[in-house]
Amino acid sequence: MGLERAFADEPAFVPYLAAGDPNYEDSLAYVEALAEGGADVIELGLPFSEPIAEGKTIQDAIVRSLDAGMTPGRFFEFVDDLDVDVPLVCMTYYNLIYQYGDSEAQRASESASGATASEEGPRPFVEKAADVGIEGFVVPDLPAEEAGPLRDACDEFGLDLIFIVAPTTEGDRLDRMREQISGYVYVQARMGVTGARDDVDDATGASLARLSDWDVPKAVGFGIKTGDHAEEIVAAGADGVIVGSALVDIVADGYENDRPTEAVAADLESLARELKEGALRGAQERPQPERT
Repeated sequence: MGLERAFADEPAFVPYLAAGDPNYEDSLAYVEALAEGGADVIELGLPFSEPIAEGKTIQDAIVRSLDAGMTPGRFFEFVDDLDVDVPLVCMTYYNLIYQYGDSEAQRASESASGATASEEGPRPFVEKAADVGIEGFVVPDLPAEEAGPLRDACDEFGLDLIFIVAPTTEGDRLDRMREQISGYVYVQARMGVTGARDDVDDATGASLARLSDWDVPKAVGFGIKTGDHAEEIVAAGADGVIVGSALVDIVADGYENDRPTEAVAADLESLARELKEGALRGAQERPQPERT
């Protein structure tokens, strides 16, 4: 399991885009632009028809992707076609993972094991994800109490399982997340759904403080859209920043105004660079340990 390495030397910039938004070829160019702009990990959304954790910006991206023909099988082709040299994380909903199985692979596994696809649970999806180069999962609708089968499959194929910790997550649920998490923890900076904001929530520092003894990197998301935001969050103690809606807004503007793919990709690369540089500035502002 290797996502932690992306946070080893400096704060990580972790962008999100919905795979296939607004179409397959343009989306490949846009994801590759994020890597050129300094992404350390890229979260790729596998669209699902009921994205409960998403605000309107990402919901619209999911609709565009689905309308353009994105499916789990196509998603794996997309990952395989990407020309990037950074770790990739699949962000999707558990129904797609649990129900996955193309007919040929499903029939082969059933005849070999006597198990139906549903009995195999998430294993076929995780196996295929590992095969194309996915290194981890974020599954917003999967409670930690029910994550055992996915955790087991991730262990079998060497993938990480990332949980989203909200400001209100506490008690047994928080303990179960800590027991099963690997790679990094996605620290939700504010309550509500995803979406770019104009300020950094005051609760971010408190959210980071209560996870200070977790032995995985802490990446903060929800609402970040500028280099100054990234700087402030890393200065507050985050190991990285996760940015989605601000980037998806650029894709949406390109789609709605029929902008050239190259121009949209250039804007994505520029914002990615701004966010990465902001995170690096934030690291420089942290108090330095005293030398003895």
